[in-house]
Amino acid sequence: MRTAPTILHLDMDAFFASAEQAAKPSLRGKAVVVGGLGPRGVVATCSYEARVFGVHSAMPMAQARRLAPNAAYLVPRFGLYREISEQVMGLLRELSPLVEPLSLDEAFVDLEAGRTAWDEASARLTAGKLRADIRAVTGLTGSVGLAASKMLAKIASEQAKPDGLVLIEPGTERALLAPMSVRILPGVGPATGDHLRRGGISTVGEIAEAGEDELVRLLGKAHGGSLYAMALARDERPVVAERDTKSVSVEDTYDVDIHDRVRVRTEVQRLADRCVQRLRGAHLSGRTIVLKVRRYDFSTLTRSETLRGPTDDAAVVREAAARLLESVDTTGGVRLLGVGVSGLADYTQEDLFAQARVAAAEELQQAGGAAGAGAGAGSSGAGQEEAAEVVAEEPEPVVERQWRAGHDVRHAEFGHGWVQGSGLGRVTVRFETPGSGPGRVRTFRSDDSALEVAEPLPLVGRVPAVRGEG
Repeated sequence: MRTAPTILHLDMDAFFASAEQAAKPSLRGKAVVVGGLGPRGVVATCSYEARVFGVHSAMPMAQARRLAPNAAYLVPRFGLYREISEQVMGLLRELSPLVEPLSLDEAFVDLEAGRTAWDEASARLTAGKLRADIRAVTGLTGSVGLAASKMLAKIASEQAKPDGLVLIEPGTERALLAPMSVRILPGVGPATGDHLRRGGISTVGEIAEAGEDELVRLLGKAHGGSLYAMALARDERPVVAERDTKSVSVEDTYDVDIHDRVRVRTEVQRLADRCVQRLRGAHLSGRTIVLKVRRYDFSTLTRSETLRGPTDDAAVVREAAARLLESVDTTGGVRLLGVGVSGLADYTQEDLFAQARVAAAEELQQAGGAAGAGAGAGSSGAGQEEAAEVVAEEPEPVVERQWRAGHDVRHAEFGHGWVQGSGLGRVTVRFETPGSGPGRVRTFRSDDSALEVAEPLPLVGRVPAVRGEG
């Protein structure tokens, strides 16, 4: 194991909720809960103000509402969170080529590999600068742990929360770990923790005292041996650089099961478009189109189709996803839909067959228009029948606009704001931006043509002013 604390673990503080508070001045310092707001929803994350009431991640949303009825409950904005995550990961990669992301808001960094730290003083200096840079670039805070191993660096960042820095000096690890619960060790979940407790082991120090043979007897050779080593502060796991993306996908879970087949098709087309946007944003293309459907009974089906070559053409992905949907029975209702692309490449091979189909469809449409004109001039009944067959299309479904709590909107008169709530044909909007003060609240008809969905504004930097404040 290393003799210097040159492994860094960063964990952003209450990431989703903190991003929402930074974006919405009226929520700063208040309880904020982010997650699914439907009857099946769970808490994705919550602000520290909400945690005071006992709310925590993975809690059913209904229980959170009982504990904190006056909190702000918002639907996640993953697009915004990913943008912030990319900014943070970019700062980490400036420190070292060895960055191991664990999620959008958490990562290990090998400072020694980047030659940005080699002893305690340089590691502390680098970590302090990183925290300042994160705040300057994103407006958010992150907690940092420094140690000679990944396990200890993660423990240190937990101790540093919120908005702190903790360095564990080499040589002090065993004394630090001894009084801690066994649950602090990687790989010890509720079941393993209960099993150890029944064996008379509740703390990390008691694992070390029990000895390796006893741990192997209780948990098996592999698990018991590794757990005993960790109790002695031995962790040789290296920081592994981010692996190449294997697939790109998007999915949505619906608060109420979708039964209308036309609505299901529309949602799949929308997801396909979003998937292609993400694919193009990563400068990738892919060969295999994947459809994911979770039905009313929680059974999950996946269907896939492999193309002749990689593509980033939205029409091709939509068409393939629609074909895959035809093989899935959605009669009982659908609670989740997803579209993904795998078999990725960093180039695009034109789908000549798709182009041919588009050209043929255009020719057919033109022929239909000509046939329709001929029929109007007195053509035969057979010609009229053929024309009707060509031009008859399924009408586009009218999909009601959804105003999700917390999501961005723009009004032609009042400017940028976010949805505070909606229902009964009305939508309530608070007009404010990250750079403004708390804004005013106004209510509109849900079909108001002056109101539209908007992209999130950057949390730091110049943003448009809110108009109409009087």
